[in-house]
This record gives sequence, C-alpha cells and structure tokens, in this order.
Amino acid sequence: MLTRLKQAAAVWLDSGKHVQHASDEDIRQIDLIRIFPFIALHLMCIGVFFVEFSWFAVGFAFAMYFIRMFAITGFYHRYFSHKAFKTGRIIQFLFALLGACATQRGALWWAAHHRNHHRSSDTEDDPHSPREGFFWSHMGWFLSRKHVHTQEQLIPDLMQFPELRWLDRFDMVVPVVFATAIFFLGVLLKHVAPELQTNGVQLLIWGYFVSTVVLIHVTLTINSLTHRFGRRRYATNDDSRNNWFLAVLTLGEGWHNNHHHYPGSVRQGFYWWEIDISYYLLKIMSWTGLIHDLKEIPAEVRAARKVAEA
Repeated sequence: MLTRLKQAAAVWLDSGKHVQHASDEDIRQIDLIRIFPFIALHLMCIGVFFVEFSWFAVGFAFAMYFIRMFAITGFYHRYFSHKAFKTGRIIQFLFALLGACATQRGALWWAAHHRNHHRSSDTEDDPHSPREGFFWSHMGWFLSRKHVHTQEQLIPDLMQFPELRWLDRFDMVVPVVFATAIFFLGVLLKHVAPELQTNGVQLLIWGYFVSTVVLIHVTLTINSLTHRFGRRRYATNDDSRNNWFLAVLTLGEGWHNNHHHYPGSVRQGFYWWEIDISYYLLKIMSWTGLIHDLKEIPAEVRAARKVAEA
C-alpha cells in the first residue's frame, strides 16, 4: 500500500512517471489511489455547508466557471484540437495556462484524446463512446489507467512547444497555484472589502472547488449526453446530436452533430438561432487581432448530408 501511495504521489506531481499496464482488462480498471485528487475535489464541495454564504462568492464561482469554460471550448477544443483559427505563441500559451486552471489536465492530453475521438467516434476505439455505458463515457474513461498517457503521435503540431509539454507533464501545478491564489484573494478581500462578506476559505470553496466540479461535469456531458439526447441534422457516421440546453451550458459545444459534420469550423452553431457564445467571443478576439484566420463552414457543406428528422 505504501508503495502504491508513493507511486500515485509521484504521478500527481509528474504525470510522465505513470507506468502503463500491459493487460487491456487491467488498464480499464479505475485506480482509486491515483484518482484521489479527483475524489477530494468533490468532497471539498461539502464545505459550502460549513462556510458563511455570500452572493459575492456565488458570483465569483460563476465568473470562474464562465472564463474557464471559454478556455476549454474556445481553445482546448476549437484551437488545440481542431485548429479552427490561428494565433500567436503568447496567446496560445496564455489560454493553455487558463485552460489548465479548469483542472482538466493539459492542452496536449486533452487535444490528443479528442482527436482520437473524432478518428473513431462511437466505435470500439472511441475513448468515451456512450455505447460503452453512461459512466464510462462520462468519466470512467479518464479515471481508468487506459487514458492516463498523452497520445503524442496524434499531436505532432503541438509537441514542438516546450511550454505546452511542461504544462502537460506537470498538470497539477497550475490548478494548485490557481486555488491558492483564490484563497489569498479571499483573505485580502476580507480586510479591504468587508462589505463583500467573503474570506479565504469561503472563496476557495465556491470559487475553486464548486465552480471546478460543475465545470468538469458540464464539459463531460458533451461526451456522455450529446451522443444520446438531442436532434440529428446531419447523417454523420456516429450518434452525435444537437442539444440546445447543453449548448447554453457549455457556451456552444452542445451543437455536437453540427460539429461532427464539420469539425474544423470555429462556429458550432451553424445558424443564427443556434447560440454559440464561444464563437461570439472568438469573433470579438479576431477583431482585436489576438486571433486570426477563423475557419467558417462553407455554405455548400452546411447544406449537405442533412437527414429528414432535422
């Protein structure tokens, strides 16, 4: 047991030290010791019942959810995974850093597994197909030993950046620093703005733990729910569906059937009535010159392969 704890602690600090097991049956199992930080993240949310309530803390939690969700949807997904637009190295790093604050591991790990998902969507090689069951598609896949490693062969374009490789290897560092910063912000606000009725522990519980747990699970619904619930506009070779409710919660990711029809589009809500907040924000960023060469879906592609039920 002590040896396993030491091995798990080493992996928490440096994901590159994880040893892949050879048996396929074994690597699909969940290692409870390795995923202890994920379990602890959820348990810490109970803290809301032991700290005083403040609307500032709730609003701060929502802001942290929104900002980090945009980093995941706009950059982890549309930029790092699909290269739906271009940007400079500084902006690339800053949003990889911000995305790491979401506690969904590094941009390289995230993009590699997502590219693999598109190569084999809803087949036996799909990392998280709902055909394997809800739990597996929602979180069993990344809690297992099977998907700990970054599939570097799928992201040669990203592996050339040492700063991204560092964020990927030491993927616990940024969340810990982020949570610590929130705590000390709460300590500071308690003294300089007491009217906000917040403090370090309260802001940490709401602004990091609650906000992060909600963010993670809402993100994961795109894997587990949008291949089950919603409407199909396009005849894709998978079970992807459009779900307007999840599109609102995820800033546009719920237009999943649209996305699987044409993954390279920066816009996933293909029509004006399909709300896609991430696209709107990326468009604004393009006006400032922070990003450029946004890839839109061609009109003829948008009109192709439609199914009757849409």
